[in-house]
Amino acid sequence: MREDEERVRKAPSHEIGQALDALSVDDLAERIDLLRREIARLEAARAAKESARGAADAFFKR
Repeated sequence: MREDEERVRKAPSHEIGQALDALSVDDLAERIDLLRREIARLEAARAAKESARGAADAFFKR
C-alpha cells in the first residue's frame, strides 16, 4: 500500500487559539470555511430559540 493511500485525511477541525504557523494556505481556507459554517449553524440555533421565546412570551402575556 502506498504511503499516501495509508494516510486518511481527517475532517478539518479547529481549536480556538491554536498556532497557525504550520498550516498551509489551503488549510487556512478550510478552517475559515469550517468556522463560517459553524457560525451560520450557531446563528440559526439562536434565531430558533429567540423565536420560541417570543412565542412563549406572547402566549403568557395574554
